[in-house]
Amino acid sequence: MAEIVAIHATSHTPVMLNFPDAIPAAQRDEIFSSLKDLGAALAAARPEAIVVLSDDHVHNFFLNNLPALCIGAAESYPTPVEHWLKAEKRVLPGDARLGAYLLTSALESGFDPALSMELTLDHGVLTPLELAGVARTTPIVPILINCVQPPLPAMRRCYDFGVWLGQALRAYPDLERVAILATGGISHDLATPRMGMVNEKFDLELLDLLETGSPDEVVAYAKDHVHEAGNGAEEIRMWIAAMGAANGGRFHRRYYRAVSDWYTGIGMGHWDVA
Repeated sequence: MAEIVAIHATSHTPVMLNFPDAIPAAQRDEIFSSLKDLGAALAAARPEAIVVLSDDHVHNFFLNNLPALCIGAAESYPTPVEHWLKAEKRVLPGDARLGAYLLTSALESGFDPALSMELTLDHGVLTPLELAGVARTTPIVPILINCVQPPLPAMRRCYDFGVWLGQALRAYPDLERVAILATGGISHDLATPRMGMVNEKFDLELLDLLETGSPDEVVAYAKDHVHEAGNGAEEIRMWIAAMGAANGGRFHRRYYRAVSDWYTGIGMGHWDVA
């Protein structure tokens, strides 16, 4: 039986890699230092695999085939798919056995994710792994949640999926230690007149509820207010899934800053797993 040894969440944006100097050096160093701390905490937990909850930014999937959920079950994942991302082209190791197990378990539990053995991952997965310093060190299983093109999976469905994910990982017999990294959000808007506007009020309220509220309160707030925080804020679905996997573990905010020149509310945190 596997133990979930860490559950972390962090924002991602390609601007972190492409235009790091777009913000003052003190802010940049503060954010990068927090990501390094996240990576150090992940490494210290010694996971044998990391389940990465992220989304696909219309690279692997498009309108002719856009699954609400997709579980990767490959031995490796080339990345990044974006030719313009200022990151080293690299191949991340996968855990195909764990991915296949999660797919089967999900189908048996009433979820219907797609399967892919040929994902080329984008900045949503690579950026946090790269800046946290854990890319290529631990096999990953990517789980992609559609946060790009409506209709999107409901916030409650993402929470329920996370509850199932935590249960499935804890029942997995072939590893002893696994971790979860949720990456996306918080408030940001892409390719609209609001691009660069960060809704700090939404972000702070969401983080407050994650720390002190119930899952029902978090899900309700996300459902009712996410539209106020930009189309990119839909990525909080990954945080909500991670909350479900934490099985009631307390959330601790690691970092937050509204960074309009990076177009994003940058947040990080983790859940207790004991």
